[in-house]
Amino acid sequence: MYKGRSPEPMTATFDPRQAPRREAGPEPLRRKRVLPVAVPASRRSKIVNRLLVFVTVVLVVDALVGDKGLLERLRARRQYQSAHASLGVLKNENADLRDYARRLREDPSAIEMLAREELGLIRPGELLFIIRDAKPQAH
Repeated sequence: MYKGRSPEPMTATFDPRQAPRREAGPEPLRRKRVLPVAVPASRRSKIVNRLLVFVTVVLVVDALVGDKGLLERLRARRQYQSAHASLGVLKNENADLRDYARRLREDPSAIEMLAREELGLIRPGELLFIIRDAKPQAH
């Protein structure tokens, strides 16, 4: 293992006679160690926790009320549903009007019915009876 040297056991003993001696006199002044003023860990964790709670509250409020928040989405969904329902009503009405226009073009009985209802026309040879409501007589 060791070439040319013999290992010596390592024993450390303190001999006060061999210690360097100090001259008698006042103790030399030493600088005090100034530790940086650190916020205690418990106070720091309280601050961090409060900051996290604040940020979380801000994010939740923004998610609920913001431009693209939950309330805006619900309002847009209601508008979409009402527009979709009115579109269905308008499509049905449009289909009815198309059918009515087709009947007026193709069906002579539909034309006759319209002439009788709206213009008050009658066929030759028909009798017209006009009935008026009679007022009750006062006794």
